[in-house]
Amino acid sequence: MADHETGSAARAGEGRAIRVLLVDDHQVVRRGLRTFLEVQDDIEVVGEAADGSEGVARTEELRPDVVLMDVKMPGTDGIEALRRLRDLGNPAKVLIVTSFTEQRTVVPALRAGAAGYVYKDIDPDALAGAIRSVHAGHVLLQPEVAGALLSQEEGNGGSGGRGGTLTEREREVLGLIADGRSNREIARALVLSEKTVKTHVSNILMKLDLADRTQAALWAVRHNLTI
Repeated sequence: MADHETGSAARAGEGRAIRVLLVDDHQVVRRGLRTFLEVQDDIEVVGEAADGSEGVARTEELRPDVVLMDVKMPGTDGIEALRRLRDLGNPAKVLIVTSFTEQRTVVPALRAGAAGYVYKDIDPDALAGAIRSVHAGHVLLQPEVAGALLSQEEGNGGSGGRGGTLTEREREVLGLIADGRSNREIARALVLSEKTVKTHVSNILMKLDLADRTQAALWAVRHNLTI
């Protein structure tokens, strides 16, 4: 499959373009995404894949910044592809773009490491914004997706009563996580080392019995700890 290389060197004065890989089993979907994204000055489509297994291989080969990944695909699905990329330690941010809205699909995808989850009926300009957002390190969820995660938390008994165990500094860090800040950005904002921030994040997850930063961000939003 041929890649479309536009050459980010030509845009060196404007900063390197965000390199994007498209992973979807429907060629018409990939074509539509490529057609729109290629007119964005700061986004470069570097390749395509038709299933999760090929998506993993292409992500390792092309090293994109952001992967747009469908969930339901023949063979290796998007969730399994996410798990493989996580196990490989691949740094690409994966934005799920799908038509499936069920909680049983949303939650596993985010727990497998997705940086965001949006639906295929998203406005094109909003999709470009979503790509920029996850590339910048933000957690991106459409309102319905956030609602699904919070509903599951409530169904599992939640962790609302544990907020009082956080120190004031941990609450500050949690608020910045909810704002989509990376550990480096949190360190700068609070004048701390990145190592100290990582320790705070680990303590927050442990105290609130949460699995990852996405759950932490949602917990903070639910409990009004946003910045």
